[in-house]
Amino acid sequence: MANPESTFNIPLRPDLKAIADMVEPGTSLIDIGCGEGDLLDWLQREKRVKGRGIELSQAGVNRSIARGLAVIQGDAETDLPHYPGGAYDYAVLSQTLQTLHRPREVLDHLVRIARHAIVSVPNFGHWRNRMHLALGGRMPVTKTLSYQWYDTPNIHFCKIIDFVTLCEQLSLTIEKRLYVTHQGVPAPFHNNGLSANLFGEQGIFMIRR
Repeated sequence: MANPESTFNIPLRPDLKAIADMVEPGTSLIDIGCGEGDLLDWLQREKRVKGRGIELSQAGVNRSIARGLAVIQGDAETDLPHYPGGAYDYAVLSQTLQTLHRPREVLDHLVRIARHAIVSVPNFGHWRNRMHLALGGRMPVTKTLSYQWYDTPNIHFCKIIDFVTLCEQLSLTIEKRLYVTHQGVPAPFHNNGLSANLFGEQGIFMIRR
């Protein structure tokens, strides 16, 4: 019997909905840093995806399990090396790469364990962040980067163009890319990489080896 909590049609966060739109129905997926399982729950209900999750927070794991999801507690940086190659169709890393100590290694593992990796990153080069620094002289606090400098989990700030450059250095192919605002809609001039680096609040990329 389906868990009653999973029958509620909870709207997805806009960036998660953009990720969900990239996933084909009936495929297999692992969501790394899955939080309370919102994306997994939606994909399981709406696209019949066979999903699993890894979450660092025990509270997030407990909430996910209560929703009937297959989620374990784990750390992407230490646990992903133990996963076999090609185990999933998709590996998702949403708004997490910038919190990791070794993002290059984690990207390598994502494209090893899955045929496609979907990664979303906040864009530190967005014009509002530049304005905060240039006019206010302080670290920006926005809807996308919502923490104060002293309590932020983000340790590797990057711009959209920095992520693209890293993919090139790792010889990764970017299959799809989407530059969005915090509402999840395409940013102005989103088809132009340089302009997206200024106007996109988040970058969402599907990559493969």
